Amino acid sequence: MSENPSNSALSAYVRSGVDTAAGDLAVELMKSAVARTHGPEVLGGVGGFAGLFDASALLGYRRPLLASSTDGVGTKVAIAQAVDKHETIGQDLVAMVVDDIVVVGARPLFMTDYIACGRVVPERIADIVRGIAEACEATGTALVGGETAEHPGLLGVDEYDVAGAATGVVEADRMLRPARVADGDVVLAMGASGLHSNGFSLVRRILADRGVGYGDRSEELGASYGEALLTPTALYTAPLLRVLEDPALDGAIHVLSHVTGGGIAANLARVLPRGAWVELDRGTWSPLPVFRHLAEMGGHALESLEGAWNLGIGMLAVVDPDRAPRVAAALTAEGLETWVAGVVSTAARDLEGFEQGAKGVDGGAVRLVGAYR
Repeated sequence: MSENPSNSALSAYVRSGVDTAAGDLAVELMKSAVARTHGPEVLGGVGGFAGLFDASALLGYRRPLLASSTDGVGTKVAIAQAVDKHETIGQDLVAMVVDDIVVVGARPLFMTDYIACGRVVPERIADIVRGIAEACEATGTALVGGETAEHPGLLGVDEYDVAGAATGVVEADRMLRPARVADGDVVLAMGASGLHSNGFSLVRRILADRGVGYGDRSEELGASYGEALLTPTALYTAPLLRVLEDPALDGAIHVLSHVTGGGIAANLARVLPRGAWVELDRGTWSPLPVFRHLAEMGGHALESLEGAWNLGIGMLAVVDPDRAPRVAAALTAEGLETWVAGVVSTAARDLEGFEQGAKGVDGGAVRLVGAYR
């Protein structure tokens, strides 16, 4: 009996390295986690060509501004692949995307993801997407669609990369922006959970130069290097939105800055107005043990790594000085370690040695001063 043409074509595709059946199984394994992110605004469920989100809720806004963001996790995925632990990568992805959206005061609405891999291993893909879905659920973001693509010959059989994009909304007159910042505003720092998802090329180089494997145990970190380095990125969106929407603190937060690629000073400088400057006091916090240990291994001073790693600060808020203690208390009550790290000034001064603007933004100026605790 001759082979069914459709089966023959499918077999040829499998022989080329693409297994659509494995992809279908991965979808089945992740469906329940994805469905938990869906409220009544999501139409059509999982598996459509396009995700549908009912935007009629935006009719209640006077002037809704849509905020969008896209990002990946960088070379942190190489560590997940090396130790075969994939469930935390999804939270990293959501944090990198959604926590950028809340920086302008926006509430995330929905997100899509993309996973490219050398070979679909259904359980591995499901672990990644379950992590994405759980983080979306925690941040109030609907996961409305995604794509998993096999790229045999381009990626190794156990290699993958992830990316995501999200959309949020903010009322125009409530948008956080540099124009709100004023002389004397207080800069509040919020603690990081670890390296988050930036600077891993440097991390991997330090370990490789020392001949250290991800499965090797670090007494200083109390875990294997792989376990310590895969600590998921903190999620700031939900607690920040609750504080932003607290009537007693209305308007108290002027801008937010997500500390990602480029480090602390550059990311704060890009949300300050031109002419404003801040000196952040290193003495107000102690970098987490993972930063100190890696810096020592690599023979680096912590100060030389401020443009690569967050060093323990994941988010910054510039706030009304009169209400700064109440904002700090509210953030702390939300589970975010928070402290005063500096004060904004608009006084004329020589800004040599400051980071001025970043990512194409002609913003304010920031430098770190003093010594770490």
